[in-house]
Amino acid sequence: MARGCLCCLKYLMFIFNLIFWLCGCGLLGVGIWLSVSQGSFATFSPSFPSLSAANMVIAVGAVVMVTGFLGCLGAIKENKCLLLSFFIVLLIILLAELILIILFFVYSDKVSENAKQDLKDGLALYNSENNIGLRNAWNIIQAEWKCCGVIAYTDWHEALKEKVVPDRCCQEHYQNCGRNSTNMFWNRGCFEKVEEWLDENKHLLGTIGMVILVVQLLGMAFSMTLFHHIHRTGKKYDA
Repeated sequence: MARGCLCCLKYLMFIFNLIFWLCGCGLLGVGIWLSVSQGSFATFSPSFPSLSAANMVIAVGAVVMVTGFLGCLGAIKENKCLLLSFFIVLLIILLAELILIILFFVYSDKVSENAKQDLKDGLALYNSENNIGLRNAWNIIQAEWKCCGVIAYTDWHEALKEKVVPDRCCQEHYQNCGRNSTNMFWNRGCFEKVEEWLDENKHLLGTIGMVILVVQLLGMAFSMTLFHHIHRTGKKYDA
């Protein structure tokens, strides 16, 4: 019966990691498409120009692909080396996540202030030719969230050195409406709107985080269970 349970565990781990690997392929494909078709789409920060939506999706997709591949092949081949590598990769990811979460909560005020200032600095690049991604990102955010600037619409006055705002800041949008000072602009900053959205969805985000944590812990537990079983039975697939 124990042998049957381990066999079931082996194929369950294989199927799970196969789905994981396919998701990684999908994310990688989307990231490459964004990078090719949209350039540096959603690059808000001038301090971290490579931290764009496309690059982040590519990085996450690559990590998911590699992790899924190690777990998938390690399970089906009963390869101790691959199973151990899968466990170590998951452990590193888990530790990195915990460290980032702790640092974020410890230095949350400082992170918030630095993020606001960095975003304000990035506004000055809005009209530059080699920052189309930043312009597209701000247009989408301001149109969808009905906000303007980082803290307020006056952030654009400081960044662009004149009393104009992007057209997407106008409550009644039309071409060059941002140059008409008599127009009504969205009076709330986008940073405040993002903070508000995070606060409203903190339970959902917490649930997603817990699901990810449970999946990681189960993956580590399953890989170690198979590893020890292969070690006890003396299989030498990894020789």
